[in-house]
Amino acid sequence: MAEITSFAPAIAVLPFVSFLVALLAGKYLPKKGAIAGIVATGGSLVLSLVMLYTVFTDGAHQATLYTWVGGDAVPFQLTFGILLDQLSTLMLVIVSTIALLVHVFSMGYMNDEGEGGLPRYYAELGLFTASMLAFVFSDNLLMAFMFFELVGLCSYLLIGFWFREAGPPSAAKKAFLVTRFGDYFFLIGVVAVFATFGTAAFGGPGVENSFPHIAEQALNGEASVTTFFGLDPQAWFTVIGLLVLGGVMGKSAQFPFHTWLPDAMEGPTPVSALIHAATMVAAGVYLVARMYGFYALSPTALAVIAFVGGFTALFAATMGVVKREIKQVLAYSTISQYGYIMLALGGGGYVAGVFHLTTHAFFKALLFLGAGSVIIAMHHNEDMWDMGGLKEKMPVTYYAFLSGSLALAGIVPFSGFWSKDEVLYETLVHGLGGSPLLLAAYAMGIVAVFFTGFYTFRMVLLTFHGEPRSDTARDPHGVRWNVKVPLGILGVLAAVIGVINLVPVHAVVGAVPEFLHDWLYYGPEGLNGEHYHELITTAEFGGYSAGTLPGLGELGTLFASAGISLAVALAGSGVAIALYRGSDPVEHTDKLGSLKTVLFNNYYQDEYQVWLAEGLTARVARAADTFDRKGIDGTVNFVSSLSLFTGDRLRRVQTGIVSNYAALLTLGLVLLLVGFGVMQGWFA
Repeated sequence: MAEITSFAPAIAVLPFVSFLVALLAGKYLPKKGAIAGIVATGGSLVLSLVMLYTVFTDGAHQATLYTWVGGDAVPFQLTFGILLDQLSTLMLVIVSTIALLVHVFSMGYMNDEGEGGLPRYYAELGLFTASMLAFVFSDNLLMAFMFFELVGLCSYLLIGFWFREAGPPSAAKKAFLVTRFGDYFFLIGVVAVFATFGTAAFGGPGVENSFPHIAEQALNGEASVTTFFGLDPQAWFTVIGLLVLGGVMGKSAQFPFHTWLPDAMEGPTPVSALIHAATMVAAGVYLVARMYGFYALSPTALAVIAFVGGFTALFAATMGVVKREIKQVLAYSTISQYGYIMLALGGGGYVAGVFHLTTHAFFKALLFLGAGSVIIAMHHNEDMWDMGGLKEKMPVTYYAFLSGSLALAGIVPFSGFWSKDEVLYETLVHGLGGSPLLLAAYAMGIVAVFFTGFYTFRMVLLTFHGEPRSDTARDPHGVRWNVKVPLGILGVLAAVIGVINLVPVHAVVGAVPEFLHDWLYYGPEGLNGEHYHELITTAEFGGYSAGTLPGLGELGTLFASAGISLAVALAGSGVAIALYRGSDPVEHTDKLGSLKTVLFNNYYQDEYQVWLAEGLTARVARAADTFDRKGIDGTVNFVSSLSLFTGDRLRRVQTGIVSNYAALLTLGLVLLLVGFGVMQGWFA
């Protein structure tokens, strides 16, 4: 096993090499570096599959690659290491698969348009992929934080790829600043973990795998950890968990840090697919799953995660129903769907959250690449109201896009139904076990299902059905194999990937396996779903308990939950079909009046943030600057000026003439005698 796993670092090294090749020699290579990226990500996929099989047969593996701080003179060690277990190898396969297909698709999307700077594009794509893959197999929190930040840098570079235009640089800066704000909390959380658990959290000596060590030490030795501010250990763990959650909410675009993601559509569409499906946005929720043994010790932190996720799922879905541009609809869909993943993880559904992360990666990559195919055909016009009638002209794109749309809407038997149903079921049963906050989060998730079905089929009908509503739609640009092949592969995966965890079917027909459940549930000690489930349901920590709907029992509750979510999804989809199926659709959302204006302007969140920055933060900063310059610096400068003035005046008496010094001494003596005489008269 050790011989095979020694090749694991190459999973990230190969895309990094493609980054160097494209950056340094891309302009001399065919396809400007695309081939190097395809070969590298293909190699990463093969190695990821090998590592997944190795973990399946031989178990988890952890190894220290490099000690970059340590030695006899240093009381601690900081290391780079790899952790290959059930969760990380699954994510490695997802990331490398999506990255490979995005590289192939980019040859049709970018090269066909004669874009400038293609070597830079493929170099940044390679660095982006390498950063995410290294983040996934990091075995300690500090290493994960480093690559977490590098993922953010790469997203900044790729969102702003067309930097000569006005929109992309602004969107890139916004993404960078908003996510950095969340990452400040994450950084404080990293420091707090270091202070609480010591160097073991960062790969210290004698630690086999650092992430489970954090949870193990927190679970087994309250006296062995350091707490602050007079908090008991569990309360302090909650504080740390919420600090790390700040970085998660920024990267995964959860309310209120979601505003950067719709603007990120200014970047190339293949980049959007990679950001939304497998890298930037996925990094946040993956971190929660990676540290789940720690979060499971804090029901408060879990409840906050669930409520934020449920609210974000509904909040973002409402905005998706009024958008005109196809990528904007998908952007708000991503925010909403990652809200569901957060809802699952916070609701005690570790397997459900990872399941939805998996299915979403494939159907959302498909939808963005499908949107890219449509954008090519429409000569980069993204307005759905200028489309229509593309079904017959783009059959491969249509049927692949339809597969992803059915998965997104949660229609049985497509993949999104199975994972979304498990998310809602886990939240429901733990809410029924006595958590009103989880029930509220579940209710928001159910309502969001209706809006998801509505905006999804509104998008499909406006884009592909009816009559063409512009000259471009009547004569669309054709797409080549490098666009169709990724769409075909992802279209199949979006339809069938749900079979990896058919929980409702397994509940009735035991012969149907729950592959993902078994894969994640029986992983290494301290890093598996069984361990997390025990922690979450332990009353000692105030954990969750499971309940059922009255009179239905566990199986009845399972099918009732699935039936409710499917019925709501069909209702939302049906309303969209009824309103937009005609040959000349009308924008029925106009009937919402001022409410549509609010939704179209994203609840004025951008304006609020601008006001917060300019109207409040800038004023406070100016006041602080004024106080600093006139108060602090003014006081220091006054003391300095007084000292200089006094010194200048005293310097004048230093004449070097002895008779002057004698006169001054005499004068001083006289003044002292007079002073003593006066004081004696006062106190007589």
